[in-house]
Amino acid sequence: MEAIDYIILFVYLTAMVVVGVLLQKRASAGIDSYFLGNRKLPWWVLGASGMASNLDVSGTMINTAWIFALGAIGFFIEIRGGVTLIMAFLMIFMGKWNRRAKVMTMAEWMAFRFGKNKEGNIARLIAAISIIIVTIAMITYFAVGSGKFIGEFLGIPAFLGQPPQFWAATIMIILAMIYTVASGLYGVVWTDVFQGFLIFGLIIYIIALAFFKYPLPEVFSISVPLKDGGFKLIEGISRQEWTSVVLPWKLNFGPESAYSIYNLFGIAIIFYLLKVTIEGAGGTSGYMIQRFFAARSDRESGLLSLFWTFLLAFRWPFVAAIAIMGISYGTSHNAVIQDPETVIPIVINNVVPMGIKGLLVAGLMAAAMSTFDSTVNAGAAYWVKDIYQAFINPNATSRQLMLHSRWATIIIVLLGLFFSIFIKNINDIWGWLTMSIGAGMIIPTLARWYWWRLNGYGFAIGTVGGMIAAIYQRLAFPDVPEYVAFSFASGISLITMILGTIFTRPTDRKVLYDFYRETRPFGFWRQIRQRIPERILEKVNKENRRDIIATFFAVPWQIVLFLTMMMIPMKRWDIFGYLIVILIGLSTGLYFFWYRHLSTEVNMDEP
Repeated sequence: MEAIDYIILFVYLTAMVVVGVLLQKRASAGIDSYFLGNRKLPWWVLGASGMASNLDVSGTMINTAWIFALGAIGFFIEIRGGVTLIMAFLMIFMGKWNRRAKVMTMAEWMAFRFGKNKEGNIARLIAAISIIIVTIAMITYFAVGSGKFIGEFLGIPAFLGQPPQFWAATIMIILAMIYTVASGLYGVVWTDVFQGFLIFGLIIYIIALAFFKYPLPEVFSISVPLKDGGFKLIEGISRQEWTSVVLPWKLNFGPESAYSIYNLFGIAIIFYLLKVTIEGAGGTSGYMIQRFFAARSDRESGLLSLFWTFLLAFRWPFVAAIAIMGISYGTSHNAVIQDPETVIPIVINNVVPMGIKGLLVAGLMAAAMSTFDSTVNAGAAYWVKDIYQAFINPNATSRQLMLHSRWATIIIVLLGLFFSIFIKNINDIWGWLTMSIGAGMIIPTLARWYWWRLNGYGFAIGTVGGMIAAIYQRLAFPDVPEYVAFSFASGISLITMILGTIFTRPTDRKVLYDFYRETRPFGFWRQIRQRIPERILEKVNKENRRDIIATFFAVPWQIVLFLTMMMIPMKRWDIFGYLIVILIGLSTGLYFFWYRHLSTEVNMDEP
């Protein structure tokens, strides 16, 4: 980078730290302020912050790699996590169900669902520990990806036996940690909003640059990684083939390719859709659900989801534009980019003009910091609220809780950085996070909403069994396809959850009734619903039916919206036209079954 680029980067990073420090006083009022902003943050702020938090560098590098290597169909691989398809479920029903609990964390939610006795405490403790583990793994993932990106630009030398990528990630993470520790969720969301404006402007610029200056060649070559660390050149890719969204049933990567696990492409995508459906219907944890715990009403939880999803749609034309610029650069210089995961830094280094380069590096660092700060702030809440205050020091003062909030943030970050030393490949850690360690929690997380008989013991045993299975899989057979890893961890979790539930007593009926009365989920709740007056129950049933129907519109709506946006830099106007027609139809269904009912909430106290 040139001097002007470094100046821009320095000004941006300084501004982020200053904003966080200025918000310290508001965040220090107590842990409700620190972790939830006192539930007074507007829906558009939470939605914009959520978008910025999802737009991480590591994920964007992976998404770009798939589009670069596979073309438009590479989008479908990231249904496993990068498409963030869980937003469709949060938008329709899962967001408002979580908000109704009026808790701070998903672990605290366990006491709401299973009671504040022994079984509820066990479920709460296991949930807190498992989510802290996932948070540390996520920080490791962010450190690897952002270090790989930022290390290309800052010119940091290797030091103490660690490569430049490690020290680049460390610098960025420490800067983000300063304002996260100082100002909690206030600092997170307001710096995210500021960063979101910067990211959004840069996305539009890159899309326009690719659209007008870098046409996709009619025939070109790409490169894919091999299992031994090398790369293989694939020649003769046509523009028509690369921009097609028609899903092939099979791909033809050789057995030596690192992408050979996707040769049964159709099966993999069906599996990802099944996984996302289970995950979406079960809800999530961490920074995503934290935004809904902080929402002011059911209506605002829906609006923040809609805004969040709309803003996320711009990620995909950006990714496509970068991939197109990478292909164009390789073709014009007769030097195909070997590693698809390095397309973004290579394009920025060689294609983006001076000044804009500094802004773009700052914008992508903003994206990395947004994801990092949200994850850390949400993860620290589980230590403070669900372990320290719940079990170690129930009478802790506000000052003690704030002190633990900040120290928990620092320790979680240091652990994540430590484990990043042992991970070298972004897709490797991302695949394990989404398809293995996540699978260990996915079945109990789903069953807790829909099966009244599931108790705290079953949830805890199923979660522990699944996570142990995921860790064992990583150690014993790490190279199996993702669907095998997922099936193994989730299968063990399902078996242990059922056994743990049927061999222990059910949750107290009053606890279950109070939970259902507040949350009103659909599913197997007949035993509990009998106490609710028929006239009110009919309104609950009507809301549930609308939500179920709306979900069948929302999931394809999100996929079609993202694909439609991606067709713009690809200039496939024929496909764009078809997708727009489908998008209008799905949007109409969403309006009638969801949007116009946003302000409608069942009054459970109706006489």
